[in-house]
Amino acid sequence: MKYTPVSPDVIALLEEVTPGRVVVGNAINPDYSRDEMPIYGTHQPEVAIDVHSTAEVSAIMKICHQNNIPVTTRGAGTGLVGGSVPIYGGVVICTAQMNQIISFDEEQFGVVTQPGVLLETLKSEALKRGLMYPPDPGQKLATIGGNVSTNAGGMRAIKYGTTKDYVRGMTVVLADGEVMHIGANVAKTSMGYNLVQLITGAEGTLGVITELVLKLIKAPKLEISVMAPFADLDTALLAVPKIFKSSFRPTALEFFERDILELSESYVGKKVWPREVQGAPVQAYLLMIFDGDDMEEIDPIIEKMADFLLDAGAMDVMVADTVTKINDIWSARSAFLDCIMDSYKLYDENDVVVPIHKISEFVAFFTQEAEQYDFEVRYLGHAGDGNLHIFGVSNTMEEEPFKAQIHLWMEAMYTKALEMGGELTGEHGIGSGKISYFEDYVSERVIGLHAAIKEAFDPKGILNPGKVVRGR
Repeated sequence: MKYTPVSPDVIALLEEVTPGRVVVGNAINPDYSRDEMPIYGTHQPEVAIDVHSTAEVSAIMKICHQNNIPVTTRGAGTGLVGGSVPIYGGVVICTAQMNQIISFDEEQFGVVTQPGVLLETLKSEALKRGLMYPPDPGQKLATIGGNVSTNAGGMRAIKYGTTKDYVRGMTVVLADGEVMHIGANVAKTSMGYNLVQLITGAEGTLGVITELVLKLIKAPKLEISVMAPFADLDTALLAVPKIFKSSFRPTALEFFERDILELSESYVGKKVWPREVQGAPVQAYLLMIFDGDDMEEIDPIIEKMADFLLDAGAMDVMVADTVTKINDIWSARSAFLDCIMDSYKLYDENDVVVPIHKISEFVAFFTQEAEQYDFEVRYLGHAGDGNLHIFGVSNTMEEEPFKAQIHLWMEAMYTKALEMGGELTGEHGIGSGKISYFEDYVSERVIGLHAAIKEAFDPKGILNPGKVVRGR
């Protein structure tokens, strides 16, 4: 792709639109050159602008479109696939300061919000009204705009779905600066192609989201967590499909091994999870959430779940039914990503999805594959939906050999996942870090359709170039 460098004349035009907020050169915040997965590269933009309104975004896009300048949109930059990295320089638009919740519609169970609102803020404000925004990605300091742009998933997807299930409408600025309003705060629609869902998960390659209409639900009044230690991972994972066959409906269902738990508990400085039960060592864990409106509703479910887990091979079953207990047992799980990033010099990750009854087989496959390489492996997973987070990590390797070995390992994993009927990514997206695998493992026709959609929305290819599809 060939783009035009940002000239002093263009900078002057941008300054007219956002006076005092056009930052250039070394004054640009280094965070604007990367996301949370540095292995996918750091690229400095020529200009960075913190935007405040749809009108500003529209004016910026018109200038960049007329001058063939690439534009990358970012929120909090918490992505893990290089999605907000400005590979081709140009202009970075940051929507983090567009952080107002505009209105709640409690009768229609909806909310209108700007894209820079933090996930934790939206959840908290909804809860004050007895409402719930169910999508629950692990990074609560991510922005809602980023969540929608990547169709973020999370632990509660098995009961409540992912971000796409809660997007009713949006305001989007197209590549040429035109403002488009699509969708509405209604429960149903059947008006032609679903553009709302198309832009959801498009990673900023089709337009810049500047306002969102989101669905809410009535908030459950109680939440109980159940944790179960196991002597080995296979036994734990074999219990998962049986849980659903037995008609249990947990809100979340996680699995992890002892190694990553010990790393995380050391990182947070709190040891809660058992390492042994009656003198026998624990090697794996299942962690569940159940929610409802009162204990009369939840208690019988928890009792049946406990009996079921013990019959399925759990060494013990522990119930957390107070805020303190729940926070304690979830503290280590919530810190898994941070502790990995803090503990290792080099790391890369994928988030493949496989059928839940094949998780154990897939774990055995990728751990055995990794034995031929020099890096270590850490992993965990959303057992309820088959979405795994698998890390290759090292403190001893040099970066280039590490990347070369990781690439071979990733190729083997993606091939196996697809053979099993799975997908390459469950919630992080393609970005730039996974684009080569995406191209290798989908058909030419699918690639062509993606490219045609990109061409229709962005014929000059200036919106977040180098992500999802390579463009012209």
